[in-house]
This record gives sequence, structure tokens and C-alpha cells, in this order.
Amino acid sequence: MIRFCIRHRRLVVVLWLALSAALIAAAAAWPGPADDDFTLPGSESQQAADLLGGAAPVEPPGALVVSAPSGVDSAAVRGPVTGLLTRMDAVPGVRVLTGDRRVSADGTVASIPLDYPDEATIRELGELRDAFRAAGVTAELSGDDFADSTPGGLTEGLGLLTAAVVLLVAFRSLIGAVLPLVVGVIGVACGVALLSVLGHLVPTPGFGVYLTIMLGLGVGIDYALLIVTRFRTALADPPPPAQRGEPRNAGSVEGAVVEAMRTAGRSVFFAGLIVIVTGSGILFLGPSLGGGIALAAGCGVLMVMLAALTLLPALLTMIGTGIDRFSLPRRAERTPLSYRWSRVVQRRPWTAALVALTALAALALPATQLRVGWSDPGDRPVTDTTRRAHDLLAQGFGPGMAGPLILAVAPATDAPTQDGEAAPPDDETTASDGDAGAYRDRAVASAAGVPGVARAFPVGERAAIVIPDTGPQDERTEDLIRRLRADLPERVLVTGSTAAALDYARHSAERLPWVVGAVLLAAFALLTPVFRSLVLPVKAIAVNLLSIGAAYGVIVAVFQFDVLGLGTEGPIDAWVPMMLFTVTFGLSMDYEVFLLSRIREEYLQDGDNGRAVAAGLAKTARVITAAATIMFCVFAAFGAFDDRALRVMGVGLAVAVLVDATVVRLVLVPAVMEVLGARNWWFPRLALRRLTLRRNVT
Repeated sequence: MIRFCIRHRRLVVVLWLALSAALIAAAAAWPGPADDDFTLPGSESQQAADLLGGAAPVEPPGALVVSAPSGVDSAAVRGPVTGLLTRMDAVPGVRVLTGDRRVSADGTVASIPLDYPDEATIRELGELRDAFRAAGVTAELSGDDFADSTPGGLTEGLGLLTAAVVLLVAFRSLIGAVLPLVVGVIGVACGVALLSVLGHLVPTPGFGVYLTIMLGLGVGIDYALLIVTRFRTALADPPPPAQRGEPRNAGSVEGAVVEAMRTAGRSVFFAGLIVIVTGSGILFLGPSLGGGIALAAGCGVLMVMLAALTLLPALLTMIGTGIDRFSLPRRAERTPLSYRWSRVVQRRPWTAALVALTALAALALPATQLRVGWSDPGDRPVTDTTRRAHDLLAQGFGPGMAGPLILAVAPATDAPTQDGEAAPPDDETTASDGDAGAYRDRAVASAAGVPGVARAFPVGERAAIVIPDTGPQDERTEDLIRRLRADLPERVLVTGSTAAALDYARHSAERLPWVVGAVLLAAFALLTPVFRSLVLPVKAIAVNLLSIGAAYGVIVAVFQFDVLGLGTEGPIDAWVPMMLFTVTFGLSMDYEVFLLSRIREEYLQDGDNGRAVAAGLAKTARVITAAATIMFCVFAAFGAFDDRALRVMGVGLAVAVLVDATVVRLVLVPAVMEVLGARNWWFPRLALRRLTLRRNVT
């Protein structure tokens, strides 16, 4: 494949341009729909939703929330609000459901449901709300569709700008800095387009595109950076022909490309494969839950990896020695600082390892208090109209209004048992089956007497709504759901967004051991042939688990405990911990593959483990530091997103990269490898071969 890319370099570039154009055109013509509705078959919340079907007492997607200290029904308020509702109702496709209007007990807050068909009407409703002005009256829009979003391209542009600066500093060459950016952007563009097209086949959440961009930019630029660095090294200091398997061409452009792809390209292939395979671990949640997220993560990584392995060698062959054109003078350093640092760590490996483990354990400690849930409008900035509407509703109706619970009365023959099967009807349920309304009323009366319930009222023949005393993110609300499910008759099922989040959290917790086990086994199977060792994969897995624990601890401290005082307190979105584990594990393996592959090259020269560790660290320090800096900045930039779950993901990934590139790579890895010594490279077949050679000699 590499030979083909070198010999037919212009054709490869043309094919990539054609592929990019075709994917982007297909995505523009047939964009896949976003599917943010998570379903959890078999859960009580899903059974209740299926039971109610179209009759479910679900609020319309949006509402106009009006607040006036003088009272929403006063003459001074009624006129302007009625005019606004009339203009909204005149928008084609919009229905203002004034008959379902709700007014708070003190009369200062009202909520009027809105039904609308598409994004065009959403924008028009938002413009009408923005233009509304009335003295003493506040009007806000509730509903996820009206939430503000980070301006498109802002976060991506910030990440690219940071990457450009880091690449210039690392390469001190304009062309060398631009090349990884070009490859990364082309790969990400193809990944996003591919995700959009495949969205017709696999339901994908709306945030999936940002996940594709986040991971694609982070790893894509890094992969290209690694290969370009090795290419420049091969041009300046070509390896011996016997090592490269080349009879001549030492120092030639083609020889340098072959050398770069044989070493760095091999590392990129395995690193990308590990990220894709480990990211797919979220499929253990089930295809309907994890399929779209796994697809979003895989599309970006796959396309940037392919671009780095095919497009980049073609471009390098075309550019050749011109890659150092417009470059700044580089200062030669006889003994790199990273080499001297590694030797310091290796002189006292047990002490260094203990210090590193203590630091990682301290960072990971808050993770023991991890609590999962679901974000709500209360997590959005106060500049967001949906956040202000959320606060007004909580002020007028209580915090539980943001996450009402829905009771569904099942027919007697459909009443589930603990095993999920229908219970046989008894005398009481059979007698009441003909009067579902009466049974519903008894359920409402029972629910109203449960501690933690503010209000309970019937809606429809077989449904009722329960308003908790506490908000949807409060732990007491979760306790209330458990009490309702335990105390109410078995024919009464509890659903609603908060109950569904609780079911999802329990489901993900049950599947987590399977995900962890599958990811660890896959990583071990992929790393063993890379390192030709059984010890190094185990060591790599162990230290990466420590990095992940540290990332978990930081996001719990920042977003759950709000140690920074940024108003971020709340549970971690239920899908984030598992996704963060699978992706972070794969990304952490990137640096392990890059570093240990180079250490193995050094070890094969003379079999000196200590020298190989120090030399490998020294020769990869600049490129891995640059790569980690780029990836950290790209991920950290996503911390500016309004979507809380994406902020958590971005910060978690940034912390994992930072910890991995500092504490793990600079301290823990050289310390552990020094302690293990020659045992690092133990492999059964190689060990058996050495033993046979010794016996033959004696």
C-alpha cells in the first residue's frame, strides 16, 4: 500500500479529493436525521411509555413561560401577552395550546404549551420572543429546541489555531506545521460527512457530530505529526539499509517515506485501531443506545487514520526535501533534557513510582463518589432563554416542575412482575380492570401520600402526573422514584425523563463490567503483537487505568462537587462515564504505542533495557509533548460548549491526556520499566528460543 501511495502519489491525492467531495455532497444532499430519543427496552420507564403510546401525557416540545410580579392575569399584562401569543399562533404550523395553560398558585408565573413542526418555526418563535417588550413582564421559551448552542466553528477554530501554534513551535517549519493540519482537516471533514450519511442507517444523537470533530481533530493532527516528524528525521539521518530492508536510497525522499511509514505509520495504524475498537465498547449498552455514539467516535478516527496512512505519504513524496523550506534554524542539543530526566527517574525507580501512584490516587479519589443522572436546562448559562424559563418555572411551581413523573396504569393482564412477565389477575385487579379511571384515582391518592410528592393529579384515563418536591437532579428525587415503584400497586408504572435517566444509569452500571472486560481484552490482544511482549501490554493497561481514574476524579470534583465554584454542581450524564472510559483508554494507548514502539527499536539494537528506555523517551519527547499539547487544547476547547455533557467529555479527555503525557509518560513508565528490567520483553516464543540456544551452547 505504501509503495502504491508513493509511486502513484498524484492519483492518491486526486482520489482523496474526489472522496472528500463525494462524501460532503452526499451529506449535504441526504443528511442523516439526529435522534436524541434514547429508548431502553425492558425498563419500567420504557414499558410505561409503550403502554401509554400516543395517549402519553407528555408536554408539547416547548412552552412560553411568562412572569409578572403584578400577576399574569392583570389587565396590564394580559394585553401584551395575548398579542405575543396571537403572533406565535399565526406562524404556519404552530399551535398555541392556551387551553392547557398553567398558572402558579401566587398567579405570577404562567406556562403556555407550544407545538411546532420544524426548525424554521423554532427560529421564528425565538425571534418573536426576542422582539417582545412589555414593562414588568418577562417572557421566556422552555424546551431543548430553543436552547442556545456554541457558534458553529468557534470551538473547532480555536483548536486548529492552537494546533497551528504548537506545530510551528515543534517543527520550526511552516510547511511541516501546515501538513498535519491539512491531513487532519480533510480526515475530519470526511468523517463528519460519513457520519451524516450513515445516520440514515444508525440512529445518531445530535451531539455525535461534535464527538466526531473532537476526536478526529485530536488524534488526526497527532497521527500526521508523528509521521512527519519521523520523515524529517529519516531525511536528516537515514537508518542503515539493512535495518530498513532497502538496498540503497539512504537519505532519498522515497526511502525516508518508507522509513517513516514502517515505524511511525505502523504505530499510527495500531493506535487508531485501538481507539476504534475500544470506543466500540459502548455497544455493550445495546445498539439503540450505544450504536450512534460508537459510530460518531469511530467515523472521525477511521478517516483521519486512513488519511495519515495513505494521503500523507503521497504528500510527503511530492513535497520531499521542501518540507524544511521556510524553516527557522534549529538548535542542536547534545543531551536532551528528557534523557537526563529519565536517568534521574531510573536511579530511584521505586521512589518515583510511589510518588506518581500517590498523585494519581489523589486525583482519582473523588471518583468514588460518582453519581450519574441527566443534564437539564438548569445546567445551561443564565444567558440562555431555556435556563431562565427553567428558573421561572421552579420559582412559580417548585423545582419538581422541571422533571415531572408520569404514572401509567397497566391493564390487569399486563401488570409486570419482578421477572418482567405478566402477573396473573387476582380478584381485586380483575374487578377494577373495567374501571381504569377509578384505579388511576386510587394510585393518585396513594402517590400524594408518599413523602417527597408536591402534587399528584390525573391526566387521561390511565395516566397521572406526579410533581416532586425536589428537582430532577436531586438525589431525593431518585429516592422518591424508588419509593413510588415500591409502594404503589404493581399495575402502576413510573416513567418520565427523570425515571428514564435512573433506569439508564442502572442499565449502564450493569453493563460496565462487560465493557471494561471487553476493552481490556481487546487492548491486550492488539498490543501483544505490537510490542512482542506479554509484560508491556499488561503494564500499559494498568497505567492507563490509573490515568482514566484520575480523569474521572477531576470531572467529579469539577462538575459534581463544583470545587471551582462555577455553578456546575450536578450529576454526570449517564452515558458519559462509559464513553469516557472507552475513548480515554484508546487515546491513552496512543502514547503508549508511540513511546514503547520507539523504546523497543532502541532495545533491539543492543538489548540494554535502561539505555533503551532513556533513549526512547528522549527521541519521542518533543513529538509526544507537541501531540499531547494539541490534543489537550482541542479537548479543553470543547469545555466552552453550552452542552454540559460535551463539556464533561472535553474536560475529562483533556485531563486524561495531560496526566498521561506528564505523570505517566515522564515518571511512571520509565520507573516501572526500570524496575522490570529485561522482564519487560518477556514473550513465550522468544523466551523458549533463548532457552534452546543456551542449552545448545552448553
